[in-house]
Amino acid sequence: MYNSAFRRPGPRRAATLIATALLLSSAAPAVATGAEETGETGKASAVVLRSGLQVSLLNKAVELPLDLTLNEVGAPEGGQESAEKTALTATLDGVDQGRPFHLLRADVASATATVDDETAVGEVKLVNAAVHVPGLPGTSIISVESVTARATCTAGEQPEALAELPATVDVLGTEVAVTLGGTTSVDIPGVGTVELALAAEETTDTTAAATALQLDVAVNPLNLNVAEVEGSVTLAAAGCESPVAAPEPEPEPEPEEPGKTPQTGGEEEVETKTPDLAETGGDSRTPIIAACAAALVAAGGGLMFLRRRNAGRD
Repeated sequence: MYNSAFRRPGPRRAATLIATALLLSSAAPAVATGAEETGETGKASAVVLRSGLQVSLLNKAVELPLDLTLNEVGAPEGGQESAEKTALTATLDGVDQGRPFHLLRADVASATATVDDETAVGEVKLVNAAVHVPGLPGTSIISVESVTARATCTAGEQPEALAELPATVDVLGTEVAVTLGGTTSVDIPGVGTVELALAAEETTDTTAAATALQLDVAVNPLNLNVAEVEGSVTLAAAGCESPVAAPEPEPEPEPEEPGKTPQTGGEEEVETKTPDLAETGGDSRTPIIAACAAALVAAGGGLMFLRRRNAGRD
């Protein structure tokens, strides 16, 4: 009588082996991706007034510098900065016995600089503004109803500069027509000369700058112990620099099509003689899976044959 410790695999075990083979053949490694690089922030600046004047006195052979700024701001520190001050008071030793005088008076005098990931903006606004210099307390070198200077820089776009002025401004008490982008000279006998550069706008591929008024001043008031005032005054200036956009992520390489092998040193692909598995819904693993299944079926058939032959002998 046939007696053996060997046990043939039953139908359940055979099915388990086939399922395990299918799972192992379908496993694929995971692909990790790196983090995207970020771009660089832009820059923005704005100033209501900046003066660079030299004041000469009558009774002293000296010159006193008058270098002041009003409402000057810049970003990206904090992402946004703003300032608003409508009167700038200055003093100079020897001028009007040291009494303060107003270099600028305005109803509105604001400056703002803002930067985020995509845009940098500098902006200045003035309303009813008047600029004075020492020795001319009752006469402004220039007065203007409204002024706007704005510079906008956006990543990937052409920067923009804008300077806006009214049709006329008042220079040393004389009304002067505004020539956008040009230069105007005003000469007042016994007082002096003021040369104005109006509404200057400049842009490059990554920067923009707008200046509403640039004044070159040369006056001899002979008042309040002031013999002469020379220098420059900038009124309403804004600038910006474009942020650098984050680089686009590189696309993942496309998987190679079955049946084609890339050849180095050439542009064409050479097709190999492999069967087209798409018609049956299979892929490159199908022959391996089929071979495993065939082997398991053959083993089961052999065991059934041996069992029947031993049973016949008994």
